[in-house]
Amino acid sequence: MNKTIQTVESAAAGSAFLIEDVYPLIDGGRFAVKRIAGERVEVWADIYRDGEAVITAALIWRAEQDREWQSEPMIHHGNDRWSGAFTPVEPGRYVYAIEAWTDAFATWSHATARKQRTGADVSLDAIEGAALLTKAHGARQDAAAIIIKRCEDYLQTGDVTPLLATELDAAMAESQSRPDLTRSPLFPLMIDRDRARFGAWYQMMPRSQSEIPGQHGTLRDCIARVPDIAAMGFDVLYFTPIHPIGRTHRKGRNDAPVASEGDPGSPYAIGAAEGGHDALHPELGTVEDFRALVATCLEYGLELALDFAVQCSPDHPWLTQHPEWFKWRPDRSVRAADGPYSDIVIPDFGSVDRAGLWNAFRDAMLFWIDHGVTIFAIDNHDTAPLPFWEWLIADIRHRHPEVILFSKTFARPKLMKGLAKLGFAQSFSYFPWRTTKAELEQHLGELTAYPERDFYRPNLFVNTADLLPYHLQSGEPWVFKSRLALAATLSGNYGIFAGFELLEHEAVPGREEYLDSEKYQIKPRDWDKPGNIKPYIAALNRIRNDNAALQQTASLRFLGVEDGETIAFAKEAADPANTVVVVVALSRHVREFWLSFGDLTTDVGGERRHVTALENLLTGEQSRIEWGGIRLRIDPDRDPALLFRCLA
Repeated sequence: MNKTIQTVESAAAGSAFLIEDVYPLIDGGRFAVKRIAGERVEVWADIYRDGEAVITAALIWRAEQDREWQSEPMIHHGNDRWSGAFTPVEPGRYVYAIEAWTDAFATWSHATARKQRTGADVSLDAIEGAALLTKAHGARQDAAAIIIKRCEDYLQTGDVTPLLATELDAAMAESQSRPDLTRSPLFPLMIDRDRARFGAWYQMMPRSQSEIPGQHGTLRDCIARVPDIAAMGFDVLYFTPIHPIGRTHRKGRNDAPVASEGDPGSPYAIGAAEGGHDALHPELGTVEDFRALVATCLEYGLELALDFAVQCSPDHPWLTQHPEWFKWRPDRSVRAADGPYSDIVIPDFGSVDRAGLWNAFRDAMLFWIDHGVTIFAIDNHDTAPLPFWEWLIADIRHRHPEVILFSKTFARPKLMKGLAKLGFAQSFSYFPWRTTKAELEQHLGELTAYPERDFYRPNLFVNTADLLPYHLQSGEPWVFKSRLALAATLSGNYGIFAGFELLEHEAVPGREEYLDSEKYQIKPRDWDKPGNIKPYIAALNRIRNDNAALQQTASLRFLGVEDGETIAFAKEAADPANTVVVVVALSRHVREFWLSFGDLTTDVGGERRHVTALENLLTGEQSRIEWGGIRLRIDPDRDPALLFRCLA
């Protein structure tokens, strides 16, 4: 017998409506759409049923842990397309769904009014309408009063007119039964706080912050640097790992396979006799020093972010406390990572005690949250399976919805997107290797298109502790400024690694790595070294803070410019209305060119108007737009970027 064949009864009891082509939706609802607290969440869908009955639809939503639903009406736009919106105000996980049902009274009312206009007898129709009134229930007091009054008017006169009153349609809409109510599946939604959408990150090695050459920096030295970092306009102070560093297979300077006496090793080789992921490197200071650092950061408007790497050195306490968490070779040696990473060991996430291992990493993260950390940059994703990350993110966000988890991997494109779908609030992108106009437009165009814009928030780091892109290795100031301006304006989130402001550019020959990398040695600096671009960074961050259009990534539109080595784009904020145009030179020579605005408009008091003038955000100078565009000049040696606010 074919069990897929329905009976008449089961088929008749099925849903009366089709609810399809829902937006936003990631992989059919398998993964959560991402939005920001206080941001309006718009939902669109095709909703229809057979016949010409009047349909009503509502958008329902709630926090995942709540029981009570909140509801907002949906609006019909024609061709069975409906939309609705709601605004969650707190970070956390939410669910939303769409409900549709037939409005029996409105269906009767519309049909009867149409029939009456033809001059036909509607006396029987009136009786049917009055009967529907008697079935109303649960109406608010004002709606119930309208229903009773109109019913009495009809009974006294026998005239259908009272039953066709508009106010009666509205009263009955909420007061009649909904036997064919159909609900869509529940769709997940992740609401993050605003820092997930907008922030300027400054990454540094804490041990390099001492003012005394050769001396290991401390957290107190880091505290002394906070005012300087805040003065440049950064929002996030981001530390490489701060835990005890293993001694077994410790790396030497410039990634030498054997360390010399006094070499500090890589901070990513986590764990030693002094402790593991929930311990501080002894030379950095104490937990009390760490708390003082967090407090100082808050005083200056900074948040502290920590690298969180799920790997261990061979000296990590877990290897002796929980040997079952690791893979061991026939000679009883622990299996180390492949290739150049001989100083680290990868835990076995599929071990017989995987629950203990997974919880241990979770508990280490909770330890630092308890000490004031609200942002974690997750390193080396390839060392742990996808189910681990999905579980960890869900567990942490359930306990601490305010925590932001940043995926800092340059993996394969689909893996990077998959990790973002699992819940990472921000992700690295291939921006460091996109240098031409076509490459930048293609890459950012992809990240700001549907569906990527609904789950992938790029954080455009211009360099990292591991990465010195080839285009920066010339050391030319205009290149540093150009890449900084691109990162800071294309994305709501961007970052630099310490030394970028000093134009550091000495590389390992033929490689995109720093010579004398801080990963393997202590590197103090003169942070006010002549030739630094700290004022330029501060000016860009000030403009970002003053213009809401630059505080997001999704609303990005590239503009036509006749110069192939110049890129131009517009960004617009929904609230408050703010449109910014950015033009950046991608090569050093001075150029003049025509910038076309096409049909670009901006919001003025809720009305869309064509842009008529530009205000230079650095100088305040205003320029008129004529013939749909404007002629501009860029001298990259002075400033490779032009930033304008649009006027109308």
